[in-house]
Amino acid sequence: MSKLMTRLRRALVLLLALTIVLCPAQLAPHFGDGLESIRKRDFLQVATRGGPITFYAGGHGPTGFEYELMRRFAQSLEVSLSVDTEASIGGVIDDVKRGDADVGAAALALDLDREGIRYSQPILTLQPLVVYRRGLPPVRTLDDLLGLRIGAIADSGNAEALRTQQRNLPGLGWKEAENLTIADLMEMVERDDLDAAVIYTQQFRLNRLFFPNVERGFPLGKPMSLAWAFSANQSIDLLSAANDFLEEQRRNGDLDELVGRYFGHDDYLEYVGARLFIHHVGTRLPRFVPYFKEAARETGFDWHLLAALGFQESHWEADAESPTGVRGLMMLTHPTADEVGIDNRLDPRQSIDGGARYLLQVKQRLADDIPEPDRTWMALAAYNVGLGHLFDAQEIVRLRGGDPKRWADVREALPLLQEREWYSRVRHGYARGGEPVIYVRNVRRYYEILKYVNRSQQQFNQLGERALDGESTAPFEIVAPLL
Repeated sequence: MSKLMTRLRRALVLLLALTIVLCPAQLAPHFGDGLESIRKRDFLQVATRGGPITFYAGGHGPTGFEYELMRRFAQSLEVSLSVDTEASIGGVIDDVKRGDADVGAAALALDLDREGIRYSQPILTLQPLVVYRRGLPPVRTLDDLLGLRIGAIADSGNAEALRTQQRNLPGLGWKEAENLTIADLMEMVERDDLDAAVIYTQQFRLNRLFFPNVERGFPLGKPMSLAWAFSANQSIDLLSAANDFLEEQRRNGDLDELVGRYFGHDDYLEYVGARLFIHHVGTRLPRFVPYFKEAARETGFDWHLLAALGFQESHWEADAESPTGVRGLMMLTHPTADEVGIDNRLDPRQSIDGGARYLLQVKQRLADDIPEPDRTWMALAAYNVGLGHLFDAQEIVRLRGGDPKRWADVREALPLLQEREWYSRVRHGYARGGEPVIYVRNVRRYYEILKYVNRSQQQFNQLGERALDGESTAPFEIVAPLL
């Protein structure tokens, strides 16, 4: 493992230590009486890898599609969840085989030929996808891959998809490495270290906004199934419990809701707009970062969230003005500026300070029993549509039998403020309630992109420096053509 990857892994371990309290690790393998031994030790041990499908540190703690599903599974067993991250898919599988983990959950493609492993029922369909660098001739067919520098993650279903296609096209060759993340792979395509890569469609959808120069190519081969891995030496009762749990999640709609939450927002930001946002992150934002950080210290918000709000309001233009008279980087009205003590709305430092303090005031006026992150999303909606209309949306939620403390329920109610049947029954009347839903959705996506860029900048700079020095950016193994 290169020194770079070692440093990155250590940083990831430190990050996870700060964001999740893990159960005490046991030195002995976890083989035993299956469910009985898990309940006795009171935690489920999971091996995973970092990534948007699997497990990562979000704005409010650990998150990820498989992490959330595993957390629910542990709750169904009435035990806590312990997560270990491995550098490679092979490492995850080895942990499961040795009994160092009860379950492997790392965007694993179901592989019935893998010895020593049993798999759960399929959870999600994974489609291998060829992506390539913008500016190259379109990559639309298998023949278009000949002569390109192609990368894949070792032991993944994507690498296996390439091997399958190599039988049809013996001249096909590629590079693969076990310690890369999807972000590393896409960054290498973006930076011209690779021409193309094979990743899953879901991984592309979650990362495409971060890498605007990486284009969608074509689906490679047949779809695969994401599944959890269990040791063949383990008692069958844990696998049976997992399958029962997954079947219940599918039957009651919770699995579809989770899939929609993580993978259903590919079109939230129009693609050209996303490219513009990434451009402004490097050009306009740096001037204002000290002001956002200062306002964050004063109000307790994450500065990335305040910056995301600023971009949604003005695209970080200090002299922005709307036809309705709101002005400045945070687009404050005259009354709002007076309320928070701002005398010059076109001064970016004052505007950012005033916008942050106004958002805090709005948040503090919400009911104390609204949990995070719902509380923050509702505050953002009220920043856009007004606190009165937000309260009206919560009242509509009550009338419909929902939970006014859940942003998901309030989000569904806000557009009803445009319908007479509903706005006539609440205090503040009509509002264009669809707008704050889109507003919050965009701010959340900008927020995630900003955190990602900030977290990854040092890593990407190191990768670039190594490339300039003529060093390999990853421990690739060459898979040569068969010809």
